[in-house]
Amino acid sequence: MSEVTSLTGGKGRRVVTGLDGAGRSCFTHDDPVPLATANVGLAWATDAIPADNAAPCPPPPANPLAMMHEGRAVFLVINAPPGHFAPMHTTETIDYLTVVSGEITLITEEGEKVLRAGDVCIDRGIVHAWRNDGAVEAVYTCVAVPAHPLPGATRS
Repeated sequence: MSEVTSLTGGKGRRVVTGLDGAGRSCFTHDDPVPLATANVGLAWATDAIPADNAAPCPPPPANPLAMMHEGRAVFLVINAPPGHFAPMHTTETIDYLTVVSGEITLITEEGEKVLRAGDVCIDRGIVHAWRNDGAVEAVYTCVAVPAHPLPGATRS
């Protein structure tokens, strides 16, 4: 994971496993993470939950974040350049995030936490925002899985 420093720098890749024509385990992909936007790469997505392991990954759409609300699991790699700000929002997902490099600030209605390389975050569909206050790009992964909203949670 130390190799992954930037999607735009071309240092991140995805390695995907599957079966060959004889039914033996193999590698089906060893390529750069496909970019959907300048800052978001779609490493993989499923069409449904539970996932069909035989289904291919769909091509990256113009708005990969919209896929998070379509009843599928999504694995994103996100670059947040210095000064990046994603305003307050909610999702109907549980998001598993891992910071790969740099720092990113998670903002809730009650406060803020700085997440650094190696930190993980489980975001359970609450109102939140992201901000990069650092001098370097932050790279983090997000696996989003459909979820029911928290009872009583504010929606934005």
